[in-house]
Amino acid sequence: MRKILTFLMSIMLAIGLFAAKPLKVGIVLSTGGLGDKSFNDSAYRGLEEAHKDLGIKFKYVEPASPAEDEEFLREYAEAGYDLIIATGFQMTQSAQVVAKDYPDTKFVMIDDVVDLPNVKSIKFKEEEGSFLVGAVAGMMTKNNAVGFVGGMENPLIKKFEVGFEQGAEYVNPKVKFYSVYTTGPNPFNDPVRGKENAISEINQGADVLYHAAGGTGMGVIAAAKEKGVYAIGVDSDQDGVAPGTVLTSMLKNIDVAVYDTIKSVVDGNFKPGVAVYGIKENGVGTTNFEYTKDIIGKEKIAKIQEIKNKIISGEIVVKDK
Repeated sequence: MRKILTFLMSIMLAIGLFAAKPLKVGIVLSTGGLGDKSFNDSAYRGLEEAHKDLGIKFKYVEPASPAEDEEFLREYAEAGYDLIIATGFQMTQSAQVVAKDYPDTKFVMIDDVVDLPNVKSIKFKEEEGSFLVGAVAGMMTKNNAVGFVGGMENPLIKKFEVGFEQGAEYVNPKVKFYSVYTTGPNPFNDPVRGKENAISEINQGADVLYHAAGGTGMGVIAAAKEKGVYAIGVDSDQDGVAPGTVLTSMLKNIDVAVYDTIKSVVDGNFKPGVAVYGIKENGVGTTNFEYTKDIIGKEKIAKIQEIKNKIISGEIVVKDK
């Protein structure tokens, strides 16, 4: 009888230890890595929150180039991680290959779609958030000219551009719009080129500049500060990078999506497929204008809230291309 009780207690202890085992999450960050004050930093915040609230363990890696993405994703899968996060459209193909090879492992694809039964794909309505900051730019420009600096030219980054242009024109039909994309081998982590691109638009008269270029955007903000014009940040809250120069930032709440997905795994209700985060879902928006409330003024800030409500209600429909 004692042997049976001992055996049962051992089983119960093993079950308890298994149940208490923390979730292991591995993330492969996009080009530029941590410290970009943008896309990667936002994703990392979601992991930190999940660690604090849900007790998960996580590991991150910063590839030197997209050529390393598949290798790192595969290493996590072989090491038995419970959830693996592919951060950014540049690793879509790598995520597709590795997730197919490890059908019992859960994967997250941020910013693109991988159609497999073990993958959760997360997309954002960047055009909606960009419409809001475009409206800010359209109201704040003195020259009736605004500029956009993008990283790699592709359908995703174009969503930022077209949303921004629509928002500026919505509040200011006379506004001129300039756009330039970064060239070179590292379009999302080249602040020197970002500054050059920004200055070229400033020289044409643009006095509010919006970037969607990761670390390259730090050069855009630097140019705006140097030339005495306004900038608009992206993905994370970049208002503090140059207080008073950065009017606001288009928040792309990757941290919210990462946290939500990790929680779904912890709670046992992870569902593959596509999840889309727009303004309504708290996926995109603006900052709270911490440094620029007085510069922008109450009337204009109230106008932004009005536009936000109209997008949520469907009265304003923002095109994504």
